[in-house]
Amino acid sequence: MEDEDKEALAGLSPVPPPRKVHSYSQQLRGTTGSKRPHPVRKHSLDDIPRPTNTCTTTATTTVADHFYDSSDDDLFSNNSNVITTSGVPVNEDYVCPGPDAADDQQQHKPFQPMVEFIGSGGGTGIFKVPSRAAVHPGRPPCLELRPHPLKETQAGRFLRNIACTDTQLWAGQECGVRFWNLEDSYEPGAGIGGRARRGDEDAAPFYESANTSPTMCLMVDCGNRLVWTGHKDGKIRSWKMDQTLDDANNPFKEGLSWQAHRGPVLAMIFSSQGDLWSGGEGGVIKIWPWESIEKSLSLKPEEKHMAALLVERSFIDLRAQVTVNGACSISSTEIKCMLSDHARARVWCAQPLSFSLWDARSKELLKVFNIEGHIENRVDTQSVQDQPVEDEMKVKFVSSNKKEKPHGFLQRSRNAIMGAADAVRRVATRGAGAFVDDTKRTEAMVLTADGMIWTGCTNGLLVQWDGNGNRVSDILHHQCAVQCFCTYGSRMYVGYVSGYLQILDLDGNLTASWIAHSSPVLKLAVGVDHIYSLAAHGGIRGWTFTSPSPLDNIIRSEIAGKEAVYLRRDDVRILVGTWNVGQGRASHESLLSWLGSVSSDVGIVAVGLQEVEMGAGFLAMSAAKETVGLEGSAIGQWWQDTIGKALDEGTTFERMGSRQLAGLLISFWVRKNLRTHVGDVDAAAVPCGFGRAIGNKGGVGLRIRVYDRTICFVNCHLAAHLEAVNRRNADYDHIYRNMVFSRSTSTLNSASAGVSTAVNMMKTSNTTTTLNTEETKPDLAEADMVIFFGDFNYRLFGISYDEARDFVSQRCFDWLREKDQLRAEMKAGKVFQGMREAIIRFPPTYKFERHRPGLAGYDSGEKKRIPAWCDRIIYRDSRSTPVSECSLECPVVSSILLYDAVMDVTESDHKPVHCKFHVKIAHVDRSERRRVFGEILKNNENTIKSMLDEYRIIPETIVSTESIVLQNQDTCTLRITNKSAQEKAIFKIICDGQSTVKDDGDASDYRLRGSFGFPRWLEVTPAAGVIKPDSYIEVSVHHEEFHTLEEFVDGIPQNWWCEDTRDKEVMLSLVVQGCCSNDTRKHQIRVRHCFSAKTVRIDSKSNGSRKHQGGSTNRSEPRQPSGSSDGSDDRRS
Repeated sequence: MEDEDKEALAGLSPVPPPRKVHSYSQQLRGTTGSKRPHPVRKHSLDDIPRPTNTCTTTATTTVADHFYDSSDDDLFSNNSNVITTSGVPVNEDYVCPGPDAADDQQQHKPFQPMVEFIGSGGGTGIFKVPSRAAVHPGRPPCLELRPHPLKETQAGRFLRNIACTDTQLWAGQECGVRFWNLEDSYEPGAGIGGRARRGDEDAAPFYESANTSPTMCLMVDCGNRLVWTGHKDGKIRSWKMDQTLDDANNPFKEGLSWQAHRGPVLAMIFSSQGDLWSGGEGGVIKIWPWESIEKSLSLKPEEKHMAALLVERSFIDLRAQVTVNGACSISSTEIKCMLSDHARARVWCAQPLSFSLWDARSKELLKVFNIEGHIENRVDTQSVQDQPVEDEMKVKFVSSNKKEKPHGFLQRSRNAIMGAADAVRRVATRGAGAFVDDTKRTEAMVLTADGMIWTGCTNGLLVQWDGNGNRVSDILHHQCAVQCFCTYGSRMYVGYVSGYLQILDLDGNLTASWIAHSSPVLKLAVGVDHIYSLAAHGGIRGWTFTSPSPLDNIIRSEIAGKEAVYLRRDDVRILVGTWNVGQGRASHESLLSWLGSVSSDVGIVAVGLQEVEMGAGFLAMSAAKETVGLEGSAIGQWWQDTIGKALDEGTTFERMGSRQLAGLLISFWVRKNLRTHVGDVDAAAVPCGFGRAIGNKGGVGLRIRVYDRTICFVNCHLAAHLEAVNRRNADYDHIYRNMVFSRSTSTLNSASAGVSTAVNMMKTSNTTTTLNTEETKPDLAEADMVIFFGDFNYRLFGISYDEARDFVSQRCFDWLREKDQLRAEMKAGKVFQGMREAIIRFPPTYKFERHRPGLAGYDSGEKKRIPAWCDRIIYRDSRSTPVSECSLECPVVSSILLYDAVMDVTESDHKPVHCKFHVKIAHVDRSERRRVFGEILKNNENTIKSMLDEYRIIPETIVSTESIVLQNQDTCTLRITNKSAQEKAIFKIICDGQSTVKDDGDASDYRLRGSFGFPRWLEVTPAAGVIKPDSYIEVSVHHEEFHTLEEFVDGIPQNWWCEDTRDKEVMLSLVVQGCCSNDTRKHQIRVRHCFSAKTVRIDSKSNGSRKHQGGSTNRSEPRQPSGSSDGSDDRRS
């Protein structure tokens, strides 16, 4: 401590100083001198020395136990005491971070942090510091194939969907597709400056395609080793799996592609017969016969145009077939998703509020029903004219003839503002209510192993249906929108917009749940060893099939034990400024004094302004714009541009985001050399004015990610007037609980919204309704660091105007702080619970007369408002105790270097305030942690395998025959017996190909249809299901004369196709697995059709109607189980 500082402290008296009668006039005369030019600031208090360090030490305290000496009794949150190393309790209100907070490992010079005051009540409820750890304790360890990228790096490249093969994971993105080879899952990323672009530095090595239109849907055809994608431009494209790519920088190209729809291709599936079905906008459903696709795939690359033309002409328009006289049986809304019921040869098409059920073989419409399960016979697709909406925006301001009563004008202004805002809200609701209010829209659909269909709704409801479209049951496990499903064995995985991932059994019972991502789970995909989840932010994680299990704890502890390998620490300095500008404007010199002169060593600058623009008309218009999702003003833009010039924007700093709510404006800038590590800008606004609807009071916030840690900036303007303490406390509580962040509408990189815009809207609406549930905390409570700043309007109490002026003139701030309402409320735990503020050593910042420098500018008018520290900057970091080391358990530790008011700025009745933070951030090198994760799995391979034996069990099964011969209309029953006494057997029958029998009786090469589909002449029912222990199931294998007459395709008469009459043979594979096994066993069954010559008559009346007349039934006797009874027994791990 400097000698002059010690003298200043020694001169502090334990009693208030005597009041000086002539101090104000003397002070006024002392401020008549000229003002020094920038950068040297001069005002009436500059000649009073300021202590730079007020920490005192004793022989019994350690370096980390230095406290400011004060007579106050309360200490920290919950009035707890700090115990020194000697065991003596010390009751204090202030804490000095100590010299260890000044340890600087990078470019910053050594510094001494300021003393801080800590409010009470921060250790419980929503004000508790969020828990952090090296490995998340609340979810299973996962493979981070692609760690969460900053969304600003994903403009035009957001991932939309994923699908998995046995060796690769494919992802559709806004500019094409990419894939990862799963054998490279644990390899390190390219790093910053490597081959990968920004956002993919830590991702496992991957390969990208050439640029295409955005990918809307994605599916895998393992039989033909193809990946099929539907795109926004209406095209369907194919991509080869397992292609050899030597140069990762050389994008791979598509195979077959054709124009499928006029608008986007929203959904695709392969039916049980191997045909490709696609759905688009307007309820359009098309079928692309496999025969034409197969022919096109066989053509040479130079015949690409001919191949596309061949497929394009072959489609079947199902919507056109069920439309009569302009009335269609199915809805005209978009197709949300499609599902192939392999067991029953049916196809489900889901629209937001209805379903259509189709026969996959005959392509007939079987049933149309709504989300309640009620049958819909017809849907009139003619557009209904909206009723005229009264223009409620025209609000007339009519003056009353009666005599004005006290406050009459204010009351009428309030009514006018409220009326305008309410009118706009009602008009907006009328136009969008059909979309916003409907919470039962279908979002996803899945077929489980037992043949049941599950759908998920926007309200979180899970609905179970049987194969005939009858609603069986519904359950609700989570009150957020369902986004996706997948199934593995007897498990069903559900992804929610909240980021939750749940595991359910076949009856819908919840078995496990955890937060998989910090943003909505868009898609799930089943791989060989993992369930992969794609989040809206673009991150991809892999979850082992066994999770949750005891194995998770073993892996978690080993990863945590190697924390030193992947732990990284970085420092960043943040400058925060707040100013109530009183509807004025500032000069460039004033902005330099406030921000420019202290920003040379900071990486982030956050600025909050209040009263940028006010007035009844502006507030009404602002409320109207907020209702329809608009914000900002010309004056707000002027302020941002002007501040940007003071910060040398464009050369040194880059503006990254802002949010305006009426007169409140927040914006922030990032130094360009830090830009790589800062992003994910989200914005929020909470009005606290009239009726909690007008933005004259309230808060605006920005949430950013810095080195993978979340920091929130909140600019507030709380209720005014000396007596409104409780209202100010309530305003803060309202802002804290209800601030929900979504993508900023003013981020400069507006294209970064990508596919996540709609998801964020859905998340906002859902979060609002479930904000106070146990599992959902306010967004601010989940942040690693929160900084509140603004015009809080807390005043000095129990003191007169003259007394306050005396204390200020003599710089007796210790005594003034005792009269500070905010400090008293924080000590009582009523506001800003558990938050910190540096000790105030600058004069009160309110209220001043404009353009009068120094203390002469304090309000001397009729009202003589008592000077007050209205403008404040308060924060919370990750510390749950007053002093903590920066680690992965406490990842953000901050200290304050500067906290001051700029007294020489006179453009407003408030003085601007700035605060400089030194923030230490501990974070994870995610690429290195993924490598460590892979090493742990490899080193413990034998232990893991022994623990997973129960997950490798495949029930023993036998089949009644290995060979079936059918003639026309013949039916054979195949019996599958589960010999296990404990385990259920899950089976599926697929077609490994069809061949034509030669004259010598041998079959030629087998040709696969799409996704192991059956030929048109073969019916296998059921083709999938579950066999209980010691039970069997009978499968009907039937030959059907199937000649299809398509009278019209896209309105053009077509010829009917007929299969040839030669004998054919197919190879069926019965794939069996256990309920939790990732291994399978195969049985192969040959089915031969011997054609019997007879005249075939085609009945054109019905479009491929099914016939079951005549024919014989041959039943095969069940075989006795034996070690060699299976015709073919292949295992896959």
